[in-house]
Amino acid sequence: MGFPGSGLVGSIALAYMVEQLEFEQIGSMTSKYFPPLAMMNRGVVSAPVRLYEKGPIAAVVADIPIHPMICYEVANGIMDWLGPFGIKEVVTLAGIVTNETEKRVFGVATTEADLPRIQDSTIILPVGSISGIASSLMTECKIRNISAFGLLGETINAPDPRAAAATIAVLNKMFELNLDVQPLLEQAEEIEATMHKLAEQVQTAETMPKKEQQLPMYG
Repeated sequence: MGFPGSGLVGSIALAYMVEQLEFEQIGSMTSKYFPPLAMMNRGVVSAPVRLYEKGPIAAVVADIPIHPMICYEVANGIMDWLGPFGIKEVVTLAGIVTNETEKRVFGVATTEADLPRIQDSTIILPVGSISGIASSLMTECKIRNISAFGLLGETINAPDPRAAAATIAVLNKMFELNLDVQPLLEQAEEIEATMHKLAEQVQTAETMPKKEQQLPMYG
């Protein structure tokens, strides 16, 4: 499951996965509590939260952030919908902002017995907290005795395809997806080049001499 958050890690990773592996959309979710926002792709409007499926894997992809006041309702609704399918485990993808640039992936699980599933491909967080819809989903899974994992990609507060690619690498190991992340890394280079160019333009604009304001004269 991926919802917009720090670096848009979860949203970028799962949107890339469902597109590249050709998942089939099987449902959508909307609510009067969702922000009035609809994303478009090639002129076609998409539902704010979409559900996809391919084989034994289902994916929940969102284009909108979930307000803290309704995280419980959304998490509960998703788990109620998934319940009859007898799901074995849930994975949430999110970002974690650090001062490093390594693009590591940190991991958490709902039980100690689940940690070996991710300990070789992530850095297990020894202490701390997670927030937002990811935390609500993890808590809901723990209450329902469903194994759940949180993959937190190291990121910055900007769209971060590199962090998304790092989380996909963990998914590849967990589910044997064999998903090539090279196109995503190339996209990262384009985004970084654009941001660098924008930063240069801002710096240039800030250093340009300001023109003295000419007051109009009447008479």
